[in-house]
Amino acid sequence: MAAPDYGQLLKDFAELNNSFHTFRESMLYSNDSFFLVSTSIIIFLMACGFAFLEAGSVRSKNTTNILFKNLLDTCISSICYFICGWAFAFGTNGNAFCGFGQFLLIDFDPLLFPSWFFHFAFAATASTIVSGALAERCEFYAYISYCVVLTGFVFPTITHWAWQKDGWLANGPEGIKFKDFAGSGVVHLHGGTTALIGAICLGPRIGRFEDDETGTPAVPMKGHSTPFAALGGFLLMFGFFAFNGGSQSTIDTPGDAQTIGRALTSTMLSGAWAAITVLILNKMFVGKKWSLLMSINGVLVGMVSACSGCDAYEPWACSAVGIGSGLSYLLVLKMVEVLRIDDPLDAAAVHFGGGLWGLMISPIMMNEGIIFVANRRSFLQLGWNCVGALAIIGWSLSLMGSLFLILRLLGLFRVPEEVELKGLDLYKHGEAAYPLVAYGHGWDDPVDQLHNNVKHRGLRRTENDIESRNNSFSHNNGSPYSVYDNRLGYGSSPAPPPRRYFETPEVHAMHQRDQPISAWNDLEKQNTYLGESWT
Repeated sequence: MAAPDYGQLLKDFAELNNSFHTFRESMLYSNDSFFLVSTSIIIFLMACGFAFLEAGSVRSKNTTNILFKNLLDTCISSICYFICGWAFAFGTNGNAFCGFGQFLLIDFDPLLFPSWFFHFAFAATASTIVSGALAERCEFYAYISYCVVLTGFVFPTITHWAWQKDGWLANGPEGIKFKDFAGSGVVHLHGGTTALIGAICLGPRIGRFEDDETGTPAVPMKGHSTPFAALGGFLLMFGFFAFNGGSQSTIDTPGDAQTIGRALTSTMLSGAWAAITVLILNKMFVGKKWSLLMSINGVLVGMVSACSGCDAYEPWACSAVGIGSGLSYLLVLKMVEVLRIDDPLDAAAVHFGGGLWGLMISPIMMNEGIIFVANRRSFLQLGWNCVGALAIIGWSLSLMGSLFLILRLLGLFRVPEEVELKGLDLYKHGEAAYPLVAYGHGWDDPVDQLHNNVKHRGLRRTENDIESRNNSFSHNNGSPYSVYDNRLGYGSSPAPPPRRYFETPEVHAMHQRDQPISAWNDLEKQNTYLGESWT
């Protein structure tokens, strides 16, 4: 019997061991990639949350416009992040200021595709924050311009500072790193600052504040759908769990599960404390009501503040994070109102106020923070976070503010006054969110009458014709009834309705209040009465 070849056995064992380690590394990468892609998809769903929240917070005549902008946020962001965003954020051949390689993802490591998708979703979120603050009056070309600049260069550069190994914020004094686990500063403070300077440069909506010269009172400009806003708020809350938990990036390294679980817990508790704080203070001192919309913003601002240190908070510490963020929200909200800055979505209060508070509170309340050890290193961490916050604010103000001013000087930033008053949906897109011709169930309309309506009155034309729709409210000796003479409208009974019924609650309410027809023929008076033009 031949003697065993121990050399060959050792060689085979070594190959088997290498194969096992290769398989193990492949499995670990696959698990981490699946985790990162899954959380990225949920973060991408936040675009739907922003869309519903913004659509519900604007007037009905601008719903299509704001939804379209939310759609384009994701499209423009993905293209810009593909062309140069990733290169400036994480590209090779970079320095402490920015990366400079892998443009167009050339020479890109395929193993990094999950990371690219994750950070693209963050870039799209930062861009969407701005669209809400500029809603109902921003020119379409201006919107595209700032999306390109923000997602292609401004945001990626901040990302490089804080989250790339050679970024200057990631290499602070004495080994201190900028503490921003999930983007209180990188995403939200940047987006909130850009939203604030954009709203300042763009100016308030017509009639939003009282005219000091003429004494014309402010026009109520409430959003048209509280259910839409509430649904958007819930979707954003859902997305925040992936936004904060997914920032761990891995799931297979020892300690990952604990960190992710802590991040999710901190996110929920901070949002809850902030919501209760805003709810109670609004009831006692501000609006004197139990406000749903204010409470939704309270949850969101708490979750924004949690982003910075959610991986390192004890559950009880979230009370300080949440309560402080609720107070910062109310403070910034009041400041914006006093300064007469028009922010339809309260984007500055939620993202600027919440992001800034998150950066300030995390070095204090996190494990090994000031409240626990109060040593030189913990105070250095607080100081470095302050430096980072100032850098993000300064960078955002200088670049995005310059762009907004250029657009304003060129007359490209704001839509014409008539378009703003009448609404952007029909003029810009030819698609009304709630077309009048779609109202009513039609069972009281004789077939031949419906045919004549379409054939002779040109209702198909009037849906896309602003002027004719404006005139359709005044006919039959000046009575402002619906363009459907015999159609069942709002407030009618099952019997054939009289000519005085209307298809929209607002028109019906106008008639019930016996308002003069001149209030409907005069565009300015229409907006004064309802804050809306039903043309």
